[in-house]
Parts: sequence; structure tokens; C-alpha cells
Amino acid sequence: MSRRLRTWVLGVSCLGFAVLFGAACLRLPAFGGTSHPYGERAVGAALAHRTSNVVSSVNYDQRAFDTLIEESILFAAVLGTIVLLRQARDERQVRPEAARVDHPVRRYALVLLPVTLLVGLYVVAHGQLSPGGGFQGGVVVATALHLLYLGADYRALERIRPIGLYEVGDAMGEAAYLVVGVAGLVAGSAFIANNLIPYGTFNTLASGGLVPLLNVAVGMEVACAVVVLLARFLDQAVEIEKADGA
Repeated sequence: MSRRLRTWVLGVSCLGFAVLFGAACLRLPAFGGTSHPYGERAVGAALAHRTSNVVSSVNYDQRAFDTLIEESILFAAVLGTIVLLRQARDERQVRPEAARVDHPVRRYALVLLPVTLLVGLYVVAHGQLSPGGGFQGGVVVATALHLLYLGADYRALERIRPIGLYEVGDAMGEAAYLVVGVAGLVAGSAFIANNLIPYGTFNTLASGGLVPLLNVAVGMEVACAVVVLLARFLDQAVEIEKADGA
């Protein structure tokens, strides 16, 4: 495809998007109006399934299939990173040197590590009750582990980060979401239908039906995926060098 043809394709695409977007904006309700049909339906569905956090209800109940696609995009991105950043034949792995960390940085990083890890697990576990969920909590958990890299050195991080286990955890988190979805089909319902288990008592950890289970599956997948993703980039920066020492 020539440069001129690509420019025409881009121009026509932008024009089509502008027309459709403008037509959609013309039908938006006036700002500050009292009509909020989507919000009212989303809140009603969340309350019907006893989920306090409406956003989590949308993500893991009302539009759970969309969340599966988002989770799969992250899974595919990590898989692609593993393939692209694998050690090449003309590279070798060297043992990283011990880093010298200032005592204040070491002290605060090691104090914040368990606190941050606990906060991440809390965000995942309470995703159906309060702001947060599997995606946010998974990132916090992965961040907590890397505080050891800041507070100690790369070798300390490697001891608590066996990449093989985290790769398995990434795959298991993705598979768990699919298994829950297929269970709905086996039960004679729809894919990822939130009607397999009782909805529980409103505003408790056991409320929301499948929402907390899907939260945990996504939290596990995201946490492991981010750890593996950062590990590949850190390995390239710290441990991998050309075979000739360059």
C-alpha cells in the first residue's frame, strides 16, 4: 500500500468517525438533565444481584464478557513480551551485582512492602463492595513485590519471584474466568451468567454471586501478568548482555 493510498484510507476513516460521532452527540441528553437510563438500569441490576459496587457489577456481571476480552488482551500482551524478550543465542545471562541502597530508602520500602501487599489483597477481596477490584488490586499486589527491588536489590526480588510459578498463575487466572463462564453453559444458562450460586447478603464479602469469584480470578491474572511483564524488561536491563560482553 502506497503512502498516498494510506493517507486516503486514514482520511476516509476519520471522516466516517467524525460523522458517526457527531450524530451520536446530537442525541445525547442535555447536560444536567434528569434522564439517566443506562445508569438507572445499571444500578437496578447491581442491587438486584446484591452488589454494592455498581462498577464491579457492570464489569463482572452485566458486561462480564467484555471484561474477559480485556483480560485476554493483557494475557496476549504478556505472552508476546515473553516471546520477544526471550534470551537470544548471541546473549548470555550474568549475575547482577549487589546494589547499595541508602538506609532510609531500604527502611521505608521494606515497611511499605507488606502494607502495600495487604492493601492490594484488600482491594481485590472487596471489589464487589467498594471502589477497586481485580484489575486495580492485581496491579497493587505486583507493585508491592517490586518494592523489594527498591529496598534491597534485584537478587532479593528474584528469590520471591520464581517466574515459572507466576506464568502458571497468569494462565490459571485466565483459565478460571473461562471455567466460570463455561459453567453457566453447562448449567443450561448463558455464558458467565451470574445465577450459578446464591447472591448472598447485600454489602457483605459473600454478596454479588459470581462477582467476587471473577474479581479474584482477574486479580490473580493481572498480578501475575504484571510481575512477568516487568521481569522480562528487568532481566533485559539487569541480567542479559551480548555474548561478547557488550
